Amino acid sequence: MTGFAIRFLACNLCISVIIVLLFAVKSLLGKRLTSRSQYRLWFPLLGLLAVPFLPLEHIRFPAFPAWFHAWKPQNASAQTPGNIPDSLLSARESTGWMNDFAISASQKAPSVLGAACSIVWICGMAFLLFSFIKSMLHLSDIRQSALPLQNAGVRSLYRHCLVEMHIRRSIPVRSTAFIKSPMISGLFFPCIYLPASLISDYDAVSMRYMLLHELSHYRQKDTLASCLMNTARIVYWFNPLVHLALREMHTDREIACDAFVLDLLCESDYESYGQTLLAFADRISRMPAPFCAGISTGMAQMKKRILHIAGYRPATLQKHLLSLLCFLLITALLCCFIPLLHIRASDDSKSRLPESGRQVSEPDLSSILDGYDAGFVLYDTKSGTWQIYNKESALTRSVPASTFKIYSALLALENGTITPEQSLLGWNGQNNVYDSWNRDQTLDSAMRNSVTWYFQTLDAQAGPSAIQQFIRDIGYGNQDAGNDAATYWMDASLKISPVEQVQMLQKLYDNAFGFQPEHIEAVKRAIRIDASRYGLLYGKTGTVAADGKNICGWFIGFVEKEDSTCFFALNIQKDSQAGGPEAVQLAGRILEYLQVWK
Repeated sequence: MTGFAIRFLACNLCISVIIVLLFAVKSLLGKRLTSRSQYRLWFPLLGLLAVPFLPLEHIRFPAFPAWFHAWKPQNASAQTPGNIPDSLLSARESTGWMNDFAISASQKAPSVLGAACSIVWICGMAFLLFSFIKSMLHLSDIRQSALPLQNAGVRSLYRHCLVEMHIRRSIPVRSTAFIKSPMISGLFFPCIYLPASLISDYDAVSMRYMLLHELSHYRQKDTLASCLMNTARIVYWFNPLVHLALREMHTDREIACDAFVLDLLCESDYESYGQTLLAFADRISRMPAPFCAGISTGMAQMKKRILHIAGYRPATLQKHLLSLLCFLLITALLCCFIPLLHIRASDDSKSRLPESGRQVSEPDLSSILDGYDAGFVLYDTKSGTWQIYNKESALTRSVPASTFKIYSALLALENGTITPEQSLLGWNGQNNVYDSWNRDQTLDSAMRNSVTWYFQTLDAQAGPSAIQQFIRDIGYGNQDAGNDAATYWMDASLKISPVEQVQMLQKLYDNAFGFQPEHIEAVKRAIRIDASRYGLLYGKTGTVAADGKNICGWFIGFVEKEDSTCFFALNIQKDSQAGGPEAVQLAGRILEYLQVWK
């Protein structure tokens, strides 16, 4: 919920921009659009306001710049030496390939901010909802006190108005002493309510105008629009631009109804209709319930309506066609904002299920992974089948930590920073956490011992812009390299899910990137761990930590056989003791259980 609140606030920045653009469009095209088209322009906005809450996660959206993914949890990464598991066959040369090291940071501040935003937002909605419930109870009292229309003259006039509006449904008309201006209420069972004071000595002309106006609300389904507008007002209570847009929409709604009525009148009756509106200007400016529509509005809105009536001319066919075209174009443009407003789309913590391969099974690995929040993925190229344990975790992105060193090496090879034949980098003499790091390193030794300074040196020579472009080109995870070339793969900027890890390994193996084949082979050689009668085992570990405790461990890789290749990724999470070494040990048991490696 806290993460949702943060992303929802970020969505409101985009919503505010959309509202400003809509006002600009209305200002430029107002005179060229019909009154009803100007009113209808607000409905796409109502649709966009609903987007953050709709289940659209299975719809593919285009990638957007990383700057939009505003609030990111500041996970940390660190690795301490662990015991070497015996579940895998002995690794080549040494066990250094299991060691990782990164930095550590706290992630508490964003969580506190998210919780505070959630509480304030919910409290604001609860307050408004309470006031709306009170209004609805008041409306219920009005309904109970209302009496069927008794005046024969008004009933006859009302039937004539139904014919004028081409409405076949018989909408009840009732009178009540508890309202001061006419209104229509009821989403499924609409009813028109007239003030009792206007019926006893009614003026037929004014009464006709009022009835036509209320029936035009019915024709436009304005009671439904009122429901949507007030729902938006509750949910977006904190956004002043949303309230401004809804107020303008309310004005445009009344102007559209006025235009509906004016189209039925002679031009000589326009002044009389305007005077009828002015007669209600000193009455209440709000409906007694929020889900009603009526003829009465505030003074500022009344001024706009009178000016509209004074200059009203029936729209020509050309104006109707132009209005329709503009409406369709503007709606299409607004639909382009859907990916930015969709909470799940703007949330980079999730990936999608693989599309390649039709067969997906869910092995029961609970006995092996008991005590961990773990996601495991295995893809067999021969059978084209996926085996996914715990889909939720398998689709959840985490910091890649040292597993990204595979692609850091590939970038350096492609940039020419190193070559397969010459990859030696000199040690700067500073003591590191592992003795094996305190010497000159080649790509093979640096990958085997997970020498962080080696890959940080490669990344520093590439630079942040080249790194960002590279991860976008290969489609790595959330494709966000942050701003720090030294820590982006371990400071929660870059994230990837187990499913995506497997997909990336397959692309690497098949060289779907279109890179130099010798560079692909150099990286594969650097991550080769062991050989057995099952084939060749390749892999890389990674560890994420917070507050000095290992909370997330990776082991990714593939088993190369004569007739197939099996790609796998395991991510484990726990409050502590969940690092790369633990992931290796558990992955060994899983691969043996699935008869992939022993």
